[in-house]
Amino acid sequence: MTKSHSQVSSIGRGRHLLAFSLVAGSLLVAESLAVHQPRSQTSSLFSGNAACGRRRSPSWRLGKDNIHSSAPSLLLASSQSQSSGDNDDIIDAANVGDDASIQNTSNPTTESAENTNSEEESISIWPKMDDLDKRMMKIALPCIANFAINPLVGAVDLFWVNRMGNALAVAGQAAANQVFSSAFWIVSVLPSVTATLVSKANASGNQEDIQDAVSQALIVGFYISLVGTALMLKYPDYILSSVLKDGAPALQYARPYLRIRSFAFLPSLISLIGFSAFRGTLDTSTPLKISATSNIFNAILDPILMFTMAMGVPGAALATLASEIVSASGFFFLMLKSKMIRWSKIFRLPSWSALKPLLQGGAALQMRNVALNLTFLAVARATQSLDDTGVAAAAHALAIQVFQIGGIVLLALSVVAQTVVPNELIEKVDASTGKRTGGKRAAKNVSNRLMSWGFLLGTGLGALQLLLLPMLQKSSPLEEVRKAAVVPSILASVYQIMNGLVFIGEGVMVGCGNFLQLSMSTVVATAAALISLKTLPNMFGLTGVWMSFGVFNSFRLLGVWLHQTKYGPLSESALAQAN
Repeated sequence: MTKSHSQVSSIGRGRHLLAFSLVAGSLLVAESLAVHQPRSQTSSLFSGNAACGRRRSPSWRLGKDNIHSSAPSLLLASSQSQSSGDNDDIIDAANVGDDASIQNTSNPTTESAENTNSEEESISIWPKMDDLDKRMMKIALPCIANFAINPLVGAVDLFWVNRMGNALAVAGQAAANQVFSSAFWIVSVLPSVTATLVSKANASGNQEDIQDAVSQALIVGFYISLVGTALMLKYPDYILSSVLKDGAPALQYARPYLRIRSFAFLPSLISLIGFSAFRGTLDTSTPLKISATSNIFNAILDPILMFTMAMGVPGAALATLASEIVSASGFFFLMLKSKMIRWSKIFRLPSWSALKPLLQGGAALQMRNVALNLTFLAVARATQSLDDTGVAAAAHALAIQVFQIGGIVLLALSVVAQTVVPNELIEKVDASTGKRTGGKRAAKNVSNRLMSWGFLLGTGLGALQLLLLPMLQKSSPLEEVRKAAVVPSILASVYQIMNGLVFIGEGVMVGCGNFLQLSMSTVVATAAALISLKTLPNMFGLTGVWMSFGVFNSFRLLGVWLHQTKYGPLSESALAQAN
């Protein structure tokens, strides 16, 4: 088979996968249009489904010092739920105020007003720039900025390593970076749990609990970092063997990069815990400023260390390490200044009873993290095994950058889903009007709107990436790398349609507290991806690796569809039973 004929065959396969993605996405959106029409009826108050909350009495509202509030509470602290625990934790975080108690305010007058106002307004599933869209955008924009920083830094590192004109250097840096990222993210469930614990403490105005949650996460993170750094320093070749074959030429560049980068384990965990702590107190601007500052520092150091000081790939690792130290120092200083931590608590070993919620919460998300990173490592290994020249790995790194450009926006919307959905699940009552807002039906309306945003943005971002593809490919000076990256980059753009639905749908699953269902869906998708990686790359090369990515996200999309239409607490059958 000639090279041109192979490329045509690969593109043909890519078109089949594109057709499948479009059909799957269209079915999910069409199902939302046909089935999830808002109904004019009283919504149930968390009845019947344990996954989304506890049974509540007909009408409740928050009180402070036994005095009713004049407006509904909209505590978004409940929404920071990227961690484990059932939905009772989410509800508690939103319903507990400073010295507050939940009070039953049912009386004939209030009940009449509530019954009058309890009917859900008809809300279009498509964006219309109403109050709901504006509220979601307010949450999404800082998230987009935060998510944008890391891929941009990765793009800067890749740009300067590409300037070396050595495909093996690119392949080695990419392999070591993937290994470090996978090892780090497998144990990085601590920040996710910390966000929920801080949210609950912040909602109740308990500064001591905030300090306990953050300090305990830092203590556990310190010991995890010691182990992670020690293992990478002592066994770099063994760890890199997860993505590189024994004796791979790229190993000479990957080994020093990983050893230097291993020292970033602790500062990276401090930064993530700090980000989660500020997010738990609803401060998203402070983390953005710290991340921007540290990564500008990295962008400046890259060319200086790599070329001016002639350090090459190790210079890129040192620049990244320096930026992580700057970030960790900024977060640590500001957490001390805002009294989120105290020196006395940082140097005091917590009791098992204090650590138990943190460790139990992290365990529930661990299975999904392991499955995700197993997939990414398998993809990296399959890519590195395609050739010994480093061309395939360098082309894959280029396609990944294309993939992440649109992915950051869609990942930010996933966080919005995790934020808004649990807040909408909690029913609130306006004391002055008796109007009741929130509940399962309101959460379903928000979920539908977010899914439509995901579909539209995914389609738009994919089209934009295709238009910008010629410019993006100029980041590599190697002609063979640019040619090898063409079809994978096209697939990366097409997959954004599917990503928009998958990322937001999984965010809704987190918002509902269905962590086990999300983990099982990811495990099944990982199994399908691993099977694909055993066959497709042998048939289609690097394009086959990216086709396996499509299989992975297709199965995740199936999990989202099952959650939203069959087994989730916001499916129509569950809502009907609740009513």
